[in-house]
Amino acid sequence: MHTFQPMPADMLEFNPFTKIGKEWALVTAGTKTKANTMTVSWGGVGVLWGKNAAFIFIRDSRYTKELLDAGEFFSITFLAETYREALNYCGSHSGREENKIEKAGLTLGFRHSIPYIDEGNFVLLCKKMSATKITEDSFLDAHIKEKWYPDGDMHTMYVAEIIDIMAR
Repeated sequence: MHTFQPMPADMLEFNPFTKIGKEWALVTAGTKTKANTMTVSWGGVGVLWGKNAAFIFIRDSRYTKELLDAGEFFSITFLAETYREALNYCGSHSGREENKIEKAGLTLGFRHSIPYIDEGNFVLLCKKMSATKITEDSFLDAHIKEKWYPDGDMHTMYVAEIIDIMAR
């Protein structure tokens, strides 16, 4: 296991367009007996409702969504580029049928009973504040449905308070 240090939110410096949109991250949810992770490339960070917040989007079909919905907490782990294969694996395989974390060569860690991926450079530990299902009638641009949801597998947007930040 790696050693992480707490990091104050005002010390965090990263470009979310690069870190989330291009380098991707792993969202991990569950318990010590049943956890899963998945790759995300849609989301962001900022301030909402007076709290430091993160937001992510998870498709209805994803196994990790079941675990996220069942619990109060989740983590967002950012990894070095050397873990690109693991990120690809976690984004294209389901944890319903296998231990995806182990198969991707990753290690599960816990802080405050929140699962995270130990190989990360930094981790956002999050407490859910809202979950909003994205629906077709919410689109102001009709092309969104055609391009991103031809099969109807919609997303839920989760907004969470960032309760702790860990860095190596």
